[in-house]
Amino acid sequence: QVQLVESGGGLVQAGGSLTLSCAASGRSFNNYVMGWFRQPPGKEREFVATITRSGDNTRYAEFVNGRFTISRDNGKNTVYLQMNSLKPEDTAVYYCAASGSSWTFYSNTRAAFDYWGQGTQVTISS
Repeated sequence: QVQLVESGGGLVQAGGSLTLSCAASGRSFNNYVMGWFRQPPGKEREFVATITRSGDNTRYAEFVNGRFTISRDNGKNTVYLQMNSLKPEDTAVYYCAASGSSWTFYSNTRAAFDYWGQGTQVTISS
């Protein structure tokens, strides 16, 4: 089992940047595919990005369009989401998630992930 705690959210102006962090408990962090999802106000939670266990491969939602970068440091049990060129429509609660299945890397669905953090609020002002 793994516990996830996100941090780094906040209020920034459009065009700005934020880096979210997700710290995982446990000693087997490198056994988990990690992902980021977000839930905009009044909308469903949606896939943002995912990264393989080793960190060698990443996938992104189409709306990211080169603005976000997911990365991980297995030595620190942490996954990151660097977000640049932020837009008001990026306003959402951002969640990190973990899955013990390597196939989850290819999934965009919430159900594929086993563990979730509590979320961190990101607000982008225009």
